[in-house]
Amino acid sequence: MKKADNRSVTYNFIMNVILTGSNILFPLLTYPYASRILKPYGMGMVSFANAIITYFTMFAQLGIPTYGIRVCAKVRDDREKLSRTVQEVLIINMITCFLSYAAFFAAIFFTPRLRQEKTLFLVMGILIFFNTLGVEWLYKGLEQYTYITVRSIIFKFVAFVCIFVFIHNSDDYVAYGFFTVLALVGSNAMNFINLHKMISVRPVGGYHFRQHLKPIFVFFGMSVATTIYTNMDSVMLGFIKGADENGCYDAAVKIKNILVSVVTSLGTVLLPRVSYHWEKGNRKEFWNLAKKAAAFEIIAGGSLAMFFIIFAKPTIYLVSGKLFERAILPMEIIMPTLFLIGLSNITGIQILIPMGKEKYVLYSEIAGAVINLVVNAILIPRLGASGAAIGTVSAELVVLIYQMCILKKDLGKLFGGAEIWKSITAVCLASAASMAIRRSSLSTFPMLLAGGIIFFLVYGIVLLVLKESLVCEYWNTGKTYMNKFLKKRH
Repeated sequence: MKKADNRSVTYNFIMNVILTGSNILFPLLTYPYASRILKPYGMGMVSFANAIITYFTMFAQLGIPTYGIRVCAKVRDDREKLSRTVQEVLIINMITCFLSYAAFFAAIFFTPRLRQEKTLFLVMGILIFFNTLGVEWLYKGLEQYTYITVRSIIFKFVAFVCIFVFIHNSDDYVAYGFFTVLALVGSNAMNFINLHKMISVRPVGGYHFRQHLKPIFVFFGMSVATTIYTNMDSVMLGFIKGADENGCYDAAVKIKNILVSVVTSLGTVLLPRVSYHWEKGNRKEFWNLAKKAAAFEIIAGGSLAMFFIIFAKPTIYLVSGKLFERAILPMEIIMPTLFLIGLSNITGIQILIPMGKEKYVLYSEIAGAVINLVVNAILIPRLGASGAAIGTVSAELVVLIYQMCILKKDLGKLFGGAEIWKSITAVCLASAASMAIRRSSLSTFPMLLAGGIIFFLVYGIVLLVLKESLVCEYWNTGKTYMNKFLKKRH
């Protein structure tokens, strides 16, 4: 068995940054091509199918993707306990996967709207099985971020090549749907092949399934609520407004989701580490990590949200083309969620869950789901994609407010000494500096390039001048690594 990766949070963060970079790069290279070939209808159908399949994947997974990380992190130093835990959770997962497939096939063949595109749904539906088989939560619980990063990039590259080789006309959206899930299918297959390196694959016996059921179902409730308010907009748009409107909305959401992965990148690598510190009673280390993560979310989330509000139009034109012009306003509306999701990822996933307060995360997400459904039902028939965007922002705001209310006694530990005013100052100055570029007559790509350089250069310089602590820390770390590299070269 490979030992749990004891490398620093910084190293894991760097690996996750590389992974996040690939999550950004590959869609940015493929989506502009695919959207122009498949047009709003084809992209909308794939988005609609993905939203529907997400629900069945959710039922198959229960709350295991998050629960599995935590429970594996707690027993990672004991091979026998780890093997038994993984086998217990995987057996539960396989049972729920079978039940989910039964419901999935029934839905396809008994729902006319889905039956019309049954080939697309069946092809993309293979992800339900492979997400179960892949036990990705084990690898994250053991902090195997080098393996996760390299494996993911390889399969993303394969999918990337396939899209350009096989997607040539608007009728190829089924093939495109398959290639969108290919990287995950391949990654999960590789996980299963390598499973014997992590744990004993022989049945160890002495299983105690009951201990997992309550926390799994709590996490499942969280997953249900989250999936409702993150996917219901696409589902409702698909049924109410059709594939074209859904395709335009998907163009905005696709960009938002890419940026969310950037904003939450630090939090992703922290979950096993903060769970470990809380379990061992290392409260000081726990809050230090949480505080650093919160500072990162404020710095990254606020700046990215503002930049892409300012440059929504050229971004949509570059990524999707002018046929997706109706995506501009939804994108402007939905961008504040970068900041909201970033902070709720810290308060919920990185703090409340390691504390064992999963039920409060669940309650917050139920509240968010209810708000999203109500706002969507009222606004989608009137405003289409823009109404869906308002619903999403409303839901994320409610989630964050609820979680912060639960943590009100600990907010001082999380934000004490926070330098939020420095980030606000930097965002305002960077926005003012880049507005001249936005109002210029530059074409799409030069405008985005020039705007990005000016915005983030000004933003970074202002934060350094104001001596924002996290930025200065990473700046000094970068200089140290660079000096070491240069000394080795000489």
